[in-house]
Parts: sequence; C-alpha cells; structure tokens
Amino acid sequence: MAPALSLCQQPDLLIDRLELIHADAKWETDLALKVKADLAQVSPETEVRLHPMAMLNAWDFEEVYASLHDFAASYPFDPDNENYLTHITTGTHVQQIVWFLLAESRHVPAKLIQTQPTGLRDDEPTPAGKYVVTDLDLQRYDQIAKRFQTARLQGTELLKSGIATRNAAFNRTIEQIERVAARSKAPILLCGPTGAGKSFLARRLFELKHSRHQVGGRLVEVNCATLRGDSAMSTLFGHTRGAFTGAQQTREGLLRSAHKGMLFLDEIGELPLDEQAMLLKAIEEKRFLPLGADKEVESDFILIAGTHRDLRAQVAQGLFREDLLARINIWTFDLPGLAQRTEDIEPNIDFELQRYARDHGHKVRFNAEARQRYLAFATGKAATWAGNFRELSASITRMATLADSGRIDLALVDVELERLRRDWMQAPGDDWLARHLAESGLEIDLFDKLQLEAVLEVCRTADSQADAGRTLFSASRASKAAPNDSDRIRKYLARFQIAWAEIPKR
Repeated sequence: MAPALSLCQQPDLLIDRLELIHADAKWETDLALKVKADLAQVSPETEVRLHPMAMLNAWDFEEVYASLHDFAASYPFDPDNENYLTHITTGTHVQQIVWFLLAESRHVPAKLIQTQPTGLRDDEPTPAGKYVVTDLDLQRYDQIAKRFQTARLQGTELLKSGIATRNAAFNRTIEQIERVAARSKAPILLCGPTGAGKSFLARRLFELKHSRHQVGGRLVEVNCATLRGDSAMSTLFGHTRGAFTGAQQTREGLLRSAHKGMLFLDEIGELPLDEQAMLLKAIEEKRFLPLGADKEVESDFILIAGTHRDLRAQVAQGLFREDLLARINIWTFDLPGLAQRTEDIEPNIDFELQRYARDHGHKVRFNAEARQRYLAFATGKAATWAGNFRELSASITRMATLADSGRIDLALVDVELERLRRDWMQAPGDDWLARHLAESGLEIDLFDKLQLEAVLEVCRTADSQADAGRTLFSASRASKAAPNDSDRIRKYLARFQIAWAEIPKR
C-alpha cells in the first residue's frame, strides 16, 4: 500500500480524508493498520478510515463490481461541499477497472488520481513521486464530443450515400437507423414500396457496421420472391450430398455463408411458411439443420429484412408467422416512396448524374431550361413514380446515354416525359390488378372484379384511405353513429390481399 503513502505526501495536494478499503483477512487488516499509522506520520492532517470488505477473489469481476458498487451506493457523497478523488494505482487490475467504470458512470462523483514514481527526465524528482488527475466527465472535453459528433455525421452520410436529402422525416429516420446500427445487433426491418431504396440502404448498413468492426464476414443478399419450390430450403439452409435427387454435392446455403456477417432478406413476406419456421430458429439459436444433415451448423449473422407488404395483414391471412414477425419487428423503419419525398428528387438527380459519370467516364449535365422542365414534371402531382428511385435512376440514365456532347436538352427531356406519362397511364389499369390476382393465386367472379376495379379507381385518385372511404361510403356512413371509413375500405381491400400502400396512384 505504498502508493497510498505517496498520495498523501504530495506538496500541492492536501488529502483531508482517506477511505482505505481492504480485505477482511487478518493479515490485510494488520497491513491496513500499519498504513494508517504511517500516514499519521507523513500526513497527520489526513483522517484515515478503514473499510474491511469481504472479497474472496479480487480478480473476479462480478464479485469486485458488486462489492465496490454496494460501497459507492451506501457512501454519503456530498459533491456540493466536497471534492472526491478515486485512487486507481492500488489494488488488482480488475479493481482498478471497476473504479474506472464507477467513476465514468458517475456512480462515484470523483476524478481519477494515479500516482507514480518520478523518472530521470522529471525536473524535480522526489521520493513521493508524482500524480495525475483525470476527469471522466466527457462533456468537459469539447474535442472528444466533436469527434463523436463527426463520427455520427459520417455514419448518416454513408447511409445516405452523400445525397443531400431535404425531407425532414427521412433524415430523422436515417439518424435513428445510424444510432441503432451502432448500438444493436438485433434484426432491422425495412418497409416500403418496391424501388424505395431498401436494398441500397441495407448495403450501406453493412458498410457502416463493417467500418466499425461490428461484422467481419460478408454481406449475403437474397430476394425471397425468387425462392420457389423444393430449392428454397436448399438455397437458404444448404444440403448434404444425396439429400435429395440431384444433390450430387454438399451445398453450404446462404445463411451459412453469412456467418459473422450480414444477411439481407429482401421481400421477406414472400418466404414460404416452412422456411419461415427454420429462419426463426436460426435467428434465435444461431443454429439450424441443413437438408439431409444429422448435425446442426452454426451461423451467427446480423439480419436485415425488407418488405413492401403489410406483414401484420399477412399474419392475419395466415401467410406469415406471427412469432417470426415479433422476432424481426424489434427495429422497423418505413421508407417513403419517391412521390412522398418530392423535395429529394433534385439531389437524387444530381446523385444519378454523378454515378453515371463515375460508371461511364464522362460528365453529363442538363441545360438550364431542360432541368427546369424535368424538375417541374418530376415534382408535380401527375408524377406517380410507381418504380420510385429505381425508376428515377432509369430515367436519368436514358437521357444521359442519349445526350450529345454531354448535354441533356429540351428535346431529350420532352421525349423522356412522354415515355413516363405513357408508362404511368398503363400502370394503374387492369394490368396491375391482373398481375396482383395472378401472384396472389386469387380467382374471383366477374361481378367482384368489376366492383373491385371501380373501388381501385377511386383509391388511385384519393389523398388517403379515409378520403377514399368517405367517397365510397358517402350514403351509408350517415346512418352510422361512429363511421370509420378508413377501416371499412381496409377490410374490403384485405379480402383481395391488397394493402393501401400497394395501390398505384394516378
């Protein structure tokens, strides 16, 4: 306990009271009493209080933390009238670490003090040595705070890929995703229409976690809508040789490939129910059984899931497991479509032009009038952007490819706008409904189909689900004490497995 003596011998540091903690064994108690007597000689003005503590193993982190935490919790600190120092030069390394944690968390309102011998390079070497005081209140360190803030801003910029988004709600979402990505390994569910940027954001999340050494493996991406039949199970979970007819080689499977990395399951709502059950086990236990195997394999991955469907509606219809939804619904973020982020169209145009220049080796720009006309149309009410950011990217790429001398002029813009108008006029019609009915496996009577088409026509032009309900039920709603137009239209659409967000708008 010699460091305790040197602490009280510093010429410019007066210790009024020293709380000396020691083990309750006899030999340590005797040593503590000797130190107290020595301190009375070198620093008679210092009051020394002995605190015997029953600690069987000073290297056991759990025991040490519990003991010192209890001591700190019961100590009558008075920070308004006293200044406290925690001496971390004495004790085992575990005890020093625990004192550090208690001071950093402010369970002990003290600065850290460390004593050490003076060396040959010190100006005034003394037998008492020297000391260093450290304040762990990070709010006092402006440069550290600025570095933390800079790191966070860099994270959000990475997630946005440098696109100067102007949509306040989307910026708040990205900031929250960055905080979650930095602190959690729990699954993240990204919801939004096709083309809203779910895959794009998942790749950026992987880059962010990889840059912060939170993942060491690779990013594995799979679109669950492409998994069909017997091959779905094998693709995800792998198989052994001879597991089924045609299985001539052992296959690792995508979940195993994502070990120590990240797995992005896009359109998870399309995953068959049997595969959903196995996925739930793999998420919870980090283990699963490949086809034909008699021994489980391990895969510890971070899961990012994407969907354009209402998974709760899918659960109600028996198409999605409720327990799996509960497991992946810890962090859910809704990504709005391009039509709901019109203020972000202009910076995304610039981003697409920069990407085209990077990919093709030459810059392309709009003429002033051409840019103004394209922006006016792209941000107008007639622009539905059914394909969202993917469709905007294709539009810019078409014009950039055809631009002579690197300039997009009015003529090119007019041709492109006519193409977009033509595409959007076709998107909301019978083709969309026919595709939906075919994909859902629904067969409906002609009477129901004609009625559904009429309802969808109203929905396409309505500002909201409630607005559509008020139009469709304008007569019957007057007889209801508490009409819920939004709920009525939601239930009607659910009969045909249609969610409001899926309906292409005019």
